[in-house]
Amino acid sequence: MIGRFIPNHLAFPLGYQSRNMSSEQYKLSEIEGDLFSAPKTHALAHCVAADLGMGAGIAVKFKQLYGQVDKLRAQKIVTGGVAVLKDNQRFIYYLVTKDESWQKPTYDTLRSSLKAMHQHMLSNNVQKLAIPRIGCGIDGLEWDKVCAELNEIFHKNNIEIVVYNFVPK
Repeated sequence: MIGRFIPNHLAFPLGYQSRNMSSEQYKLSEIEGDLFSAPKTHALAHCVAADLGMGAGIAVKFKQLYGQVDKLRAQKIVTGGVAVLKDNQRFIYYLVTKDESWQKPTYDTLRSSLKAMHQHMLSNNVQKLAIPRIGCGIDGLEWDKVCAELNEIFHKNNIEIVVYNFVPK
């Protein structure tokens, strides 16, 4: 397991953004492992383009496992929003962070998508979320900045986020 938990008052000393953060309500941690082995109690999320191509990266696996691309397209989500599927009792979030699959997201579009997901989570009492290092694989965003966005958006809520770092064996 990677990381440790840092009390809220120590989480941001001298402008440093911690990758692991916890408070009485909020917890963000990173572990090594396969995202798709996350407990069914955790919602899943990843980034996609509005065109829902999902032809590269972890999106390919989401498409294979959960399909329903027509159902996602019918939601007509634009960049900065979030499309949602329900898999039994678990929500699967598709953060729409760019228009076309070949493009790169911005921190602004990621932030907007994260806020949209956050609203859905609050409305549906979702308190556990498992994610990869969203936006940081082929999309090229910097994890420290993405982590800071997660902390900023979720830190006031009773939400646990587990970040899965896949390490091939």
